[in-house]
Amino acid sequence: MFTIRATRDSLADLPGIETARLSIAALGPDDAQDLRRITDDPAITAAVDFLPAPFTVRDAEDLIRSGTRGQDRFLGAWMRHTDASEAREAASHESVGPNLVGVVGTHLRGPGAIEIGYWVGGAARGRGFAFEAVSAIVALLARRFPARIIVAECRPGNVASWGLLQKLGFRDTGEEGHRPGRRLLQRG
Repeated sequence: MFTIRATRDSLADLPGIETARLSIAALGPDDAQDLRRITDDPAITAAVDFLPAPFTVRDAEDLIRSGTRGQDRFLGAWMRHTDASEAREAASHESVGPNLVGVVGTHLRGPGAIEIGYWVGGAARGRGFAFEAVSAIVALLARRFPARIIVAECRPGNVASWGLLQKLGFRDTGEEGHRPGRRLLQRG
């Protein structure tokens, strides 16, 4: 006799991804200081409900550690330099360089959904990093979890994020999100 075991979805082992300008991989303990640096910003902590303000190194360590259970995983997006001109261009933008520029959160929601969320540090905003990182992660999640729908929650008044999600193929479901003031968007 044999036993068939159902595979358990987990985000704990998501692979790293390289895009044109970014290296994206799970945040680790050594990234806590960089995570604190880009996240301790009122524009971010006010927009992301579960982030305390101020956002400390201890908070960063706790957030990173939360990914070890496999239900949530926070991926860092680091600027990578493929040639000397890109390195010079990045150096001209304070706090971007080869440092962490953004974070994409992935969260398993029940048996049929996976939620994404993201934020980008101040000096890196407006340069297309969110689109690049989130589109790469969404493509990875769609391949890795084909039976799950991909969702996001966003405040309709957050015009930049709402527009980014629509550009990535997310549509308003007409439902309120789990978090106050947010709408649920679904990809596809």
